[in-house]
Amino acid sequence: MYKTFAKLLKERNVTAYKVAKETGIAQSTLSDWKNGRSTPKLDKLQKLADYFSVSLEFLLKEQSD
Repeated sequence: MYKTFAKLLKERNVTAYKVAKETGIAQSTLSDWKNGRSTPKLDKLQKLADYFSVSLEFLLKEQSD
């Protein structure tokens, strides 16, 4: 999931800080996801999907780079 999130950040030219501030998801939570310390809960995933105007399915799909 984090790879997709990171790709969206780059494509939309926004920072994780801005996303955190505008969605109400703590920056530390985003960092925990990135570092594998926790997994996102559905409500937070939905906030991200809404923020980026993508589906949950898109956000959760595996990236094959």
